[in-house]
Amino acid sequence: MHFYRLSHTLTPWLAVATLGLFAWGVVGGLMLAPADYQQGDSFRIMYIHVPAAWMSMFVYVTMAAAGGVALIWKLKLAEIVSRACAPLGATFTFLALVTGSIWGKPMWGTWWVWDARLTSELILLFLYLGVIALHGALDDRRAGARAGAVLALIGVVNIPIIHFSVEWWSTLHQGATVSKFSKPSIHIDMLIPLLVMIGAFQCYFAWSLLLRVRGEILDYDRNASWVRELGRGREADL
Repeated sequence: MHFYRLSHTLTPWLAVATLGLFAWGVVGGLMLAPADYQQGDSFRIMYIHVPAAWMSMFVYVTMAAAGGVALIWKLKLAEIVSRACAPLGATFTFLALVTGSIWGKPMWGTWWVWDARLTSELILLFLYLGVIALHGALDDRRAGARAGAVLALIGVVNIPIIHFSVEWWSTLHQGATVSKFSKPSIHIDMLIPLLVMIGAFQCYFAWSLLLRVRGEILDYDRNASWVRELGRGREADL
């Protein structure tokens, strides 16, 4: 109940932050940032692709960490968070793959290549789908959550593979440009909108996660007295 009440307070602020950062990032990335000297305006898809790709890994680590906590300490809230992360992470991963293909066609001349970065990102999508499938495969919701957590923890090994794949293997995919904070290989006028969009994606994830967790909590505790009182219109008192 305490988490439910806290999330009720945080969600409006996260919604405002999400919309504000998206507006700032879209204007900065699509209208104010200069065109790339090689890619022209085609590079602007990175303002969706890069945050989505980054979030695909961030959400997976969050999901696996919550799953690990749920397995070790049997915390129901951790199970719920891990369960709520899976569809959000799958969506970010799918968006990263689609926008990457759209960006790759004019740059590489092909929609897809089986290079290390793209292949490991595709495996990440399959891991998310596997976790989602396990959550729904068992009648016992908590047993399904534990099975999904085990797969999520096993799949963590794929995260460093995705991140370092452009360094470990020769690939079409470009190397790191933003993560080299000491000397990023991107102009500051392009970098600032990108960082704003990453912040927008982070806020959107937090907002969406809280909304999903609130729904899961109500479903888990639907027979609890506080949920029945909530159903009678006493949310303001909780």
